[in-house]
Amino acid sequence: MLALYVPRASPVHRTPAGWKLLALAGLSVLVFAVPTLPVSGGAVAAVLLLGLAVAQLPAGVLLRQARAVLWWLVGLFVLHAVLTDVLTGTLTVLRLLALVLAAAVVTATTRVTEMVAVIERICRPLEWVGVRPARIGLVIAMALRFIPLIAERADRIREAQAARGGLPRGLRGLATTVVPLLVQVLQMAHTTAEALDARGADDEPLPRRRRRDR
Repeated sequence: MLALYVPRASPVHRTPAGWKLLALAGLSVLVFAVPTLPVSGGAVAAVLLLGLAVAQLPAGVLLRQARAVLWWLVGLFVLHAVLTDVLTGTLTVLRLLALVLAAAVVTATTRVTEMVAVIERICRPLEWVGVRPARIGLVIAMALRFIPLIAERADRIREAQAARGGLPRGLRGLATTVVPLLVQVLQMAHTTAEALDARGADDEPLPRRRRRDR
């Protein structure tokens, strides 16, 4: 697996995964329940302080996450500046940036196995309605696995295009990156689905009575 976890001996790393996910959920509620610039800006500053000073994460880890959503943030700001006002656009950008950076701190200070275990425990009561917590945990683990993998494939495509004579600009440049990336993602999804089917990941578990009989 590509490394999301950055090993450090910090208090944030030692905090249980459940508490960190609860804090992330609480921050999400706070920035949307109190839609003000001081709260959203303070949330961004607090997350940066927590990630860089307390968790001792490299600045590049948070910078890469911010760059990944940069154009979405710019688009949202422009859209709100045109349709509503600049203040609303700034507030929206700060809220989303705070959540993206907070999620980056959580994933960089928490092992994937710990997060999956917490999610499976949370979903365990849903077994009464036929939900399989292990399957939900598998989906979360695969999502965390594929996010950096897709980013790496996109970088490889851009590097290959640059080696062949430079990257096109505008919509054409976007299409020449998105189309081959989409093809590769679909190929990976097909290969992963075949591997899961071969291992019986979609098989229904045997009833407990039949298990005892065997």
